[in-house]
Amino acid sequence: MICRDRVVVVTGAGRGLGRAHALEFARQGARVVVNDLGVSRDGAPEPGGGPAAEVVREIEALGGRAVASGHDVADERGARELIATALEEFGRLDALVNNAGFLRDRMLVNLGLDDWEAVLRVHLTGHFLPLRAAGAHWRAEAKAGRAVDARIVNTSSGAGLLGSVGQGNYAAAKAGIVGLTLVAAAELAPYGVTVNAIAPAARTRMTEEVFAATMAPPEPGAFDAMAPENVSPLVVWLGSADSRGVTGRVFEADGGRLCLMDGFRHGPAIDKGARWDPAAVGPAVRDLIARAPDPEPVYGAR
Repeated sequence: MICRDRVVVVTGAGRGLGRAHALEFARQGARVVVNDLGVSRDGAPEPGGGPAAEVVREIEALGGRAVASGHDVADERGARELIATALEEFGRLDALVNNAGFLRDRMLVNLGLDDWEAVLRVHLTGHFLPLRAAGAHWRAEAKAGRAVDARIVNTSSGAGLLGSVGQGNYAAAKAGIVGLTLVAAAELAPYGVTVNAIAPAARTRMTEEVFAATMAPPEPGAFDAMAPENVSPLVVWLGSADSRGVTGRVFEADGGRLCLMDGFRHGPAIDKGARWDPAAVGPAVRDLIARAPDPEPVYGAR
């Protein structure tokens, strides 16, 4: 019960990773705002909808407390009202898990502007707006002299960290989330807020086709390394009070594996102390590359 009495907002919580996070937060004692628009894998409206309400029923069956939210996290008003829902329903907000997203995969030369903008909107803007709304609330609390011990967990991807063929829009959005995480961690630290990101690998609607083509299903009773529930313990811990002091970090999580990512940092350098001649840049760059580790390969590259 490491999140007993904490109030958590989870976006994209109707299915997959978000659903797993919401249920695990509830098992650990949190009250949960379950946010989901109820759309298809590519973000199109889905007949029937209602996955958020179903997750709320699951949480209530566990003896927990939850409320459903259909707010659009990539809309300014929707993001504000999402955060207001937590405050109105439960009287406080302790953690925000940004998870909502969808895919519209294309090779770059075939990637239309609509598909580019739609993916950046839901992933990157859909992280920024709830983060901004929650951050503004916690800043106001801190300035009013009330203690804040809050958490934000963002969802990046291996595609954002290393690149992924056929996913230029998704990779760009997920890389942007890492940059947003680093800035938010620095800016919100004075108000008692930590901000971290995860890069999960799991079987969800967004990835089921890939895993079906490349991995055999687990044997009955065997550990399912690609179950989304495997990622949730890290997310729940990052949303708990116990994670105080851990901020500005990016973690990979898949199966039973946790990895602290070692992102961009200064590597080999040459300082000539004067302007370079273009002809001399080539040998210098080749020397730098020779002294640096090889980059990890882009997903899907041959």
